[in-house]
Amino acid sequence: MLGNIDGPRMPPAAGGKPSSLVVLLHGYGSNGADLISLAPYWAKALPHAQFVSPNAPEPVAMAPGGYQWFPISRMDPRELEQGVARAAPALMKFLDRELERYQLPAAKLALVGFSQGTMMALHVGLRRAGVAGIVGFSGALPAPGKVQAEAQGRPPVLLVHGDQDDIVPVTATFDAADALAAAGLSAQWHISYGVPHSIGPDGLALGGDFLKAALAGRLA
Repeated sequence: MLGNIDGPRMPPAAGGKPSSLVVLLHGYGSNGADLISLAPYWAKALPHAQFVSPNAPEPVAMAPGGYQWFPISRMDPRELEQGVARAAPALMKFLDRELERYQLPAAKLALVGFSQGTMMALHVGLRRAGVAGIVGFSGALPAPGKVQAEAQGRPPVLLVHGDQDDIVPVTATFDAADALAAAGLSAQWHISYGVPHSIGPDGLALGGDFLKAALAGRLA
């Protein structure tokens, strides 16, 4: 059982008690300080949102200051499925704790992931009831065949991927969208042309617009 996780935070730009919670999940070998940098870009659209970006549970020896949600050596479906299942309880516990901390209902929680963080956001977000929305950048959907049986909610999903990604192939986003549709769910998707394994300006803007609409309940 992995231990408690935590990471950097950015309080609501408008001050006061937050009305929503956006949890940012970093990729392999990165950390919460990296992905919390997205928060200032979205603060204008989400002035009452609390942002938090936890460090994943396990340090990565080859990346000083970097963490992993689970070990990964290649895009092997079984490796991804086992990895997210092992890391999920720690993230579930963290989300429960954060909602309690800010006294917010599940419907005011949104998950944003990048790469391995997207895998976690999709795996956990689909298995929680009432999540407002999920944004996944440059990621994949682990255990696609289990989504229909294990999904606890129908959160709106936005998947964004660069067409020049040489780490997680862009086809992973198409596969994820197809698997969600096969499970009776749906996802919006967007391809950022000329963008490698990163987040382009267009994806950043779309993510902010999507989060604003999802947290306002306009995409339910």
